[in-house]
Amino acid sequence: MKKVLVTGALGQIGSELTMKMREIYGFDNIIATDIRKTESDVAQSGPFEILDVTDANLMFDIAKKYEVDTVIHLAALLSATAEKNPLLAWNLNMGGLVNALETARELNCQFFTPSSIGVFGPTTPKDSTPQDVIQRPTTMYGVNKVSGELLCDYYYHKFGLDTRGLRFPGLISYATPPGGGTTDYAVEIYYEAVKNKRYTSYIAEGTYMDMMYMPDALNAIIALMEADASKLKHRNSFNVSAMSFEPEQIAAEIKKHIPEFVMDYAVDPVRQSIADSWPNSIDSTCAKEEWGFKTEYDLEKMTKDMLVKIEAKSLILV
Repeated sequence: MKKVLVTGALGQIGSELTMKMREIYGFDNIIATDIRKTESDVAQSGPFEILDVTDANLMFDIAKKYEVDTVIHLAALLSATAEKNPLLAWNLNMGGLVNALETARELNCQFFTPSSIGVFGPTTPKDSTPQDVIQRPTTMYGVNKVSGELLCDYYYHKFGLDTRGLRFPGLISYATPPGGGTTDYAVEIYYEAVKNKRYTSYIAEGTYMDMMYMPDALNAIIALMEADASKLKHRNSFNVSAMSFEPEQIAAEIKKHIPEFVMDYAVDPVRQSIADSWPNSIDSTCAKEEWGFKTEYDLEKMTKDMLVKIEAKSLILV
């Protein structure tokens, strides 16, 4: 990667990935785009363009203007938001992906877009879900992600486009607010613990879901994009995960640092049904074997870091 176009650069992954890549590859070499512009570091520290990813011509023009060699396509509606407006999700998630793939194809760029554990459904094995397994999701987000994996495979086989992707679990970060995902409770709980010493979980007790701390997710993207293409067998859909836990486990870990913290439950039927359709844990063996995937953070280490960072962030905002 020498010059990179990032769509959805103000989102949960994009806001941190853009800054990390600017530090690695140079601030002028990472072109951030989003549907709006803010006063954030992402928008102010390097090239930034306003882009609606459903506008194919504009996406191509921006990529050509900056002579990019890599497209990282992150713009999408997440699981819970997509379920509220499935037609919008299809049009944005799939239309934006096609436009990004076409831009990459026409300019002969390397290409990355994230997939998700949302590609799995209730008929998928729940524990240590294999890399290659039945995928019959029951959500629009999951349908989008399965379609995206297949479409990226098609562009690789049909056009020789260097497409790559990761099946992310829930991603946890202190830097950006939750964005409509089913696993957002695992972000919200830390903010509420610091602010109010209490949290009401919309996910039921005993619901295991795979998770990953954002620093590990960013490292995984960069490692995959820098990996030797000849060693990649799966390319667009690597299972990756760092930990799997239920709400009461994350609450217990927080209580080690904030003893007065209390959590109760008010289950959201929509998000709970999505969570119930996903695996309890997934197998990341292929990612480890094909390009050396590894993680640094477990629940204990992540919790300590999240609470410190959120507390510091709260003091700055006061």
